[in-house]
Amino acid sequence: MSKSGVWVITGASRGIGAAIATRAAAEGASVALLARGSDVETVADSLGDHAIAIRTDVSDAHSVAAAFEQIIDRFGTVNTVVNNAGVHRGGRLKRLSKENWQEVIDVNLSGALNVAQAAAPHLTAGDSLINIGAVVGFRGFPGDVAYASSKAGLAGMTKALAIELAPKGITVNLVIPGLVLTEMTQGLTETALESMRGQIPMGRFADPSEIADVVYWVSNSRYMTGAIVPVEGGLMSSFGITG
Repeated sequence: MSKSGVWVITGASRGIGAAIATRAAAEGASVALLARGSDVETVADSLGDHAIAIRTDVSDAHSVAAAFEQIIDRFGTVNTVVNNAGVHRGGRLKRLSKENWQEVIDVNLSGALNVAQAAAPHLTAGDSLINIGAVVGFRGFPGDVAYASSKAGLAGMTKALAIELAPKGITVNLVIPGLVLTEMTQGLTETALESMRGQIPMGRFADPSEIADVVYWVSNSRYMTGAIVPVEGGLMSSFGITG
């Protein structure tokens, strides 16, 4: 086993998830990359022999359980779990479909619970669970009710699990990324992107590697649990949000 143990990262086929997997592998960790699409296999191949890809639908508890069986069979243990998988479906109140609402909740919130439940029996003192939240989970934005609700729920889940798992020496924290240019933002117009950039005090979007750096640091912070860790260029501060 590597010095950084075994990491499990969901939504690891691209963007922030792939960056987290890359950082963990660079630090000597064995990594299990979970995602629905075939791209996850390409990312795992690029990381070498200590990385595996498992096609997993986090909204399906059976799929998640099967993935963890494969991880334990391959690596024997789990040390750091990152709940990064997420989908975004926009729509103001009158136009938001029940199907889109349910899909976002199933993946972003119930999916995180499925992963936590599958991982918990394998985590021991010194291990960590890290959830990836969003600024919109702490502030309102029109047309984002589904995504905001799921990420606000994830913040509450983090707090509750932190208390529940603290006696076992397991930390649970929430990292709040800033605006990152990923597949999720590809559909936005240049005007929309510039408007978003203008709200960021640091005046630029985040690079996925900058989020990964903080996630790796959080994984090694043994006395911090139940924390909300923003890495968003000051965006939350500009709205008077302290976390």
